[in-house]
Amino acid sequence: MANDTLKLVPLGGLGEFGMNCMALQWQDDILVIDAGLMFPEEELLGVDIVVPDISYLLENRSKVRGILLTHGHEDHIGGLPWILSELNVPVYGTEFTLALVEGKLEEHKLLDQADLIEMLPGKRFTIGPFQVMPIRVTHSLVDCVALAVYTPVGVVLHTGDFKIDLSSPDGKPFDLHAFAELGRQGVLALLQDSTNVDRVGYTPGERAVRPKLDEIFARTKKRLFFSCFSSSIHRIRIAMELAHTHGRKVAVVGRSLDNSTEIAQDLGYLDIPPGLLIPPGQIREMPAEQMCVLISGTQGEPMSALSRAAVNNHRFAKIDAGDTVVMSSRIIPGNEKSIYRVIDHLERRDAKVIHDDGTAGLIHVSGHGSQEELRLMINLVRPKFFVPVHGDYRHLKRHAELAGAMGVVEKTFLLEDGEVLELGRDKAVKNGKVTVGRVCIDSGGSASDVVKDLVIRDRKHLSEDGFVVPIITINKRTGKVESTPEIVMRGFAVDEPSLIAEARQVVQRTLDTSSAEEKADYGMVKEKVRTELKKYIQKSTSRRPLITPVILEI
Repeated sequence: MANDTLKLVPLGGLGEFGMNCMALQWQDDILVIDAGLMFPEEELLGVDIVVPDISYLLENRSKVRGILLTHGHEDHIGGLPWILSELNVPVYGTEFTLALVEGKLEEHKLLDQADLIEMLPGKRFTIGPFQVMPIRVTHSLVDCVALAVYTPVGVVLHTGDFKIDLSSPDGKPFDLHAFAELGRQGVLALLQDSTNVDRVGYTPGERAVRPKLDEIFARTKKRLFFSCFSSSIHRIRIAMELAHTHGRKVAVVGRSLDNSTEIAQDLGYLDIPPGLLIPPGQIREMPAEQMCVLISGTQGEPMSALSRAAVNNHRFAKIDAGDTVVMSSRIIPGNEKSIYRVIDHLERRDAKVIHDDGTAGLIHVSGHGSQEELRLMINLVRPKFFVPVHGDYRHLKRHAELAGAMGVVEKTFLLEDGEVLELGRDKAVKNGKVTVGRVCIDSGGSASDVVKDLVIRDRKHLSEDGFVVPIITINKRTGKVESTPEIVMRGFAVDEPSLIAEARQVVQRTLDTSSAEEKADYGMVKEKVRTELKKYIQKSTSRRPLITPVILEI
C-alpha cells in the first residue's frame, strides 16, 4: 500500500445495522471512530451481544492513537468494554457520552485503567498527525457530534447519526453554519449516515411529538404510564414538562431509565421542578389522575419494568383497568413478537395502549435524517468523494445512488466491512481487504465470554435434534462392562422404547467387539460408541442428535 495515502477501513456498520466502527490510518497512526455492538439475530442461540472483530487493530496495536465516539447509543459505544480489554487506548467523547461510557466501564471493572478525554463541539484538538473538530449535530440522544478529521490529504467528515433539528428541546440545535464553513474550506470525503435513506422528505424535529402527547396527557383520566428509550432525554424532558403542566407527579421506574435520567439531571439536560419527582414506592399513595410513571421496556425485553408490570409482577408499577400506557418509540426490527406480547398482556388488564402503529398520531419521531436532509448535508459540504455508512447493503447502495444523482460529488464508493479505501488529495481507490467479522459474547463482555462458532453450531444442533447420552459402566479393576448401557435422550423428537432398546444393543455390540486394549482406552471406547450410535440413529430416524458418551468407573 502507498505510504502517502489515507486509508479508510470499516470494521463494522457497513452491511449491517449496529456494530459501528471505522478506522482511519495515515502511515503509522490509526484513529478509530465509534466502537459499537449489535444485538444478535435469532440464529445466534444464547448469544447476548455481537461486537466487531478487531484483529486489524490488534495487529497494529502500536499505531492506534485513540477511539473517538460520535454519541452514546449502544451501537456506537457498546463494544468499548470488549475493545478496551484487548486494547487500552484513550477514548474521546462529549460530556454526556463519556458519562454513559463511565457507567459501562465501571460495570466491567475497566474504569480505573481507562483514559477518558472530553471533547467540546467547536473546539479543535490534535491526535498524532490528525486534527479533530467535533461539530454539534442533533439526534434522538443529547450531546451528539459529527467529526471533521483534518488529515495530511484533506478533511474527512464522519456525520455519526444525525438529523437536522433546528429547534432541539435542549436549546442546542444542529450546527448548520459549521458544516457550511467546512464546505467552503473543502471536504475530501463525506461518510454519511444511511439509516433513513428510504424515507422521503424531512424527519420531524423532537418537539413535533409535543402536541399529540399534550393531548394524551390532557384526556387521560387515570394513571399514565409513559415508556420511551432510556437514552431519549429529549422525550423524557417533554414528558416531565407535560406532567408538570397537567398536575401530575412523576416516578421513574426501571434501572436504565433511572440511570440516564440521573446523568441528564447532573449534567443539566433535565431541569426538574422541585417536588415533581417522587420515589416509586409512593406511586400507589397518589391519586391515579395525579400520577405519571416513566417506565423502561419499550422493546418488550422479558425482564424490563414494563414487561413485568404488564403481567402484574412489578413491586411498584401496578397497571389497573382504565390506566393509559404510551409507548413512545419505534419497533426495532426483530422485536415485534416481544412488543406485541407485552401489548396483549396490557390489553388483558384493560389498559388503554397507545403505540406507534400509524394510527396514534405523532408520538414518536426518528433520530435519523431523511432524504432531503441527506441531500442538504451533501450540498452544504460538497465533498470530492462520498461513502455511505451505517446500514444494510441495500441502504448503502440507495444512498450512493442518491448522492451520485446530485451531481456535486466527484465519485461515490460503496464499501462493505473490511474493504480498504485509499484516499489521496485528488484520487481515491479501493485497495485490498482486512480481516473483519463478528465476535459473539455471552453476558459479561470480557474476553473469556466469547462464544466460538463451534459453540453456536452445537447450540443450533441441540435446538434442532437434541442430544443422546449413552452411559457405560466399566469396572476399574477388571475392565469389564458391569451392566447393560443406559441411554438418556433429551430434546430428541423420537422417543420410542424400541429405539432406546435397540440403541442399547448397538452400544453393547460395540463394546463386545472391542478388544481389551481398546476398552482400556476410554477415549477410543467413546469414539467407537459415538460413531456406531450415530450411524444407527441416522439410519433409523434421519436425525442427527449430538451424541456424548459417558463412562462411569466403579
